[in-house]
Amino acid sequence: MIRSFFMAAAVGAFVCSTAVSAVPPSTDSITPGKLQTPFKVQRPGRRHRARARWHHLSFALGHPVKPTPLTSVAAANRKAVREPENAFYLGAAQVYPWSEGALFRLYAAPEQISDIALEPGENLVSVAAGDTVRWVIDDTASGSGSARRVHIFVKPAAAGLNTNLIIATDRRIYHVEAVSTGRTAMAALSWTYPGDGLAIVRAPATLPAQPAAAGVAVDQLNFDYRIEGDNVAWRPVRAFDDGHQVFIEFPPTFGQGEAPPLFVTGADGKAELVNYRLKGRYYIVDALFAAAELRLGGKHQKVVRILNESAGTRQRGRA
Repeated sequence: MIRSFFMAAAVGAFVCSTAVSAVPPSTDSITPGKLQTPFKVQRPGRRHRARARWHHLSFALGHPVKPTPLTSVAAANRKAVREPENAFYLGAAQVYPWSEGALFRLYAAPEQISDIALEPGENLVSVAAGDTVRWVIDDTASGSGSARRVHIFVKPAAAGLNTNLIIATDRRIYHVEAVSTGRTAMAALSWTYPGDGLAIVRAPATLPAQPAAAGVAVDQLNFDYRIEGDNVAWRPVRAFDDGHQVFIEFPPTFGQGEAPPLFVTGADGKAELVNYRLKGRYYIVDALFAAAELRLGGKHQKVVRILNESAGTRQRGRA
């Protein structure tokens, strides 16, 4: 026991001494004309260890070390990745909602071809890949005229590979993050687009497009809405407004089950039913809101929240 006591005392003295040596000196003791450092002058190896202890102490006190450019890039990439979701599948095809700057995940597998389908009428300009040795990339087209559609075929040579694709067209840029697995592969992926909210195609597919709103300029739409909550089949793809109405877009499978009612959160924080109408797979609300909820179920209710992140900015602008 005596030996354990002296060992504990020695460890405690070392911790206290290192903590004191890592604390910057008081500015009251600075002599004019002399260079002062926040650390005790030590040999190079000990100086680096002291700085490391100072960083750990700063983090423990609630002052985390400023992130480096590389960690900022990694964090931004992780936040931008869009993964496949059950609600966005149409048959075997994953239908991502397209957004600027997003990284769309594609899972592929050896001896299988994954199809990346562009928007009908969209013309391919170029395709670039980070790894063109172990990934086979080709393109073709289906249909003709305005229904002509470009398809990009992707196949990895082995499992456990990662690369990225940059697809440039006459309309937009796509960023695809490709990962190869042992067996599981996505058969196809495509996108829905913000402009789709102004022209809804109803079944059968041969019918002309039904306009959801007339006289609305696409470049004036506000897409600054965030969707959060339960991951359910009817979870909206996106929400946007034209300054007067809010359009809530649901996945392609919407309509195969029960539709959730929409509640708007008032200034008092209470949820109230709001007037809206269903057109195709869109809810159209004839008023702007800061927050709303879609609810469905009884005891185990599923809730999806729609938040207008530009609501405060608009109010300040009007004031």
